[in-house]
Amino acid sequence: MISKLKKFLRGEGGITGLETAIILIAFVVVAAVFAFTVLSAGVFSADRGKEAVYAGLAEVSGSMEVMGSVLAVAATAGTDETVSEIVFSVANVAGGAPIDFTVPDDNKVVIDYRDKTQTSTDMDWSKAYKGDNDGDDLLEPGEIFEITINLGTELTGAGLSTNTKFVIEVKPETGGVLVIERTMPAYIDLVIDLH
Repeated sequence: MISKLKKFLRGEGGITGLETAIILIAFVVVAAVFAFTVLSAGVFSADRGKEAVYAGLAEVSGSMEVMGSVLAVAATAGTDETVSEIVFSVANVAGGAPIDFTVPDDNKVVIDYRDKTQTSTDMDWSKAYKGDNDGDDLLEPGEIFEITINLGTELTGAGLSTNTKFVIEVKPETGGVLVIERTMPAYIDLVIDLH
């Protein structure tokens, strides 16, 4: 019986402490590589997130807002008349960066128009200073520029007439686009306050 037991146990060696240590070290190394990969991916995605936040802040910091009313000006009043000019005032948002309003030929600020039947890109516009300003072409905090768009020379279609919804986009070189969306009333007065 003992001989049968010896025969049965022959070749059956157990795992030694050295073998166990090697297996544990292999697990630790694999876990360390995995942890390094996860941390590297997390740091990379955090850097990408930080870049996106800073890009968004730079975009917003150059934005502007409409100050006061948007006015439509016509040469004559009536139900079949068209508007010749759109006039509105702009200022920097709180904490905004200066915006270059150099003359339209330099395309520092591009103004586009669209309604349901016509579009016009890179329209001619003029500016006038309102209130305190330093006389340069930069719209800086505390300054207000009054922008006038001459629709009579810019729109090739029927012009801006009654019951027409239109959009004006003011696009600076950097910063967010200012979108002005209004609807014309059923009767064209000489001056219309488009709320």
